[in-house]
Amino acid sequence: MLSTAIIALREGLEASLIVGILVAYLVKTERRHLLRALWSGVFLAITASLAFGAFLSYTSAELTTQGEELFAGVTALTAVGLVTWMVFWMQRAARGLRDELQGKAENALLAGPVALAIASFAAVSREGLETSLFLYTNFKTVGPFSAPTIGLVVGLAIAVLLGYGIYKRSVTINLGKFFTYSGVALIVVAAGVLAHGTLELQKFGFLPGSHAFAWDLASSISQDSLIASLISGTIGFGVSMTWLQLLVWAAYLGFTVSAYLKAPKKVKTPLHA
Repeated sequence: MLSTAIIALREGLEASLIVGILVAYLVKTERRHLLRALWSGVFLAITASLAFGAFLSYTSAELTTQGEELFAGVTALTAVGLVTWMVFWMQRAARGLRDELQGKAENALLAGPVALAIASFAAVSREGLETSLFLYTNFKTVGPFSAPTIGLVVGLAIAVLLGYGIYKRSVTINLGKFFTYSGVALIVVAAGVLAHGTLELQKFGFLPGSHAFAWDLASSISQDSLIASLISGTIGFGVSMTWLQLLVWAAYLGFTVSAYLKAPKKVKTPLHA
């Protein structure tokens, strides 16, 4: 529940801020009649993201056991790569995000409502498709429990409420600190997803060491137990971990967190939509 809540909150707030900035721009420039086109693009982006998530689940379910292992491994590595790029990109781009989005909206307005709908679709779908992929791989990591679903709903709900509060200026948060702390949390979650993807590729035979365990507590601790779910959903450790999984987890986490915290921070003040 915690890991999916972190993903949903971080990604959901980014999407909410994007929508809030675009809506605020149309309102301030007295172009409210174009809000319908903007919301149409947002709705299509959400629909596309849900469809992508359903496609991933359906494809995984229809594959053979070996095919599912390869599919899960590849999607996990892809998701980790995208999320890693995203946290570094947002750290650099957050300060100029409003100007960038308003510039794209102004250019789209010259071509009409359809272009504005396409622009809003492109802005939101980037976050939505990335979120669907990362959530899918995270669900595969922590297991198909009801708790991750609750975390997803709670995280998205908080993100929407925060986004709306920022738009209405009733909530002020330092987005620089928020993105820094949530970025580190996402990197920790991504490390667990990467470790899970490594195991899937080991089972498939693409990577060695599938039976070289750093620890194997499966005989004494159930994968479905509370403590196993808690550890898996926070730092990404399972009841059993191969040495390669542990090495990949530690190397990715150590290098990425270090690089992320050393990177220059661009956001100095709270951002309002």
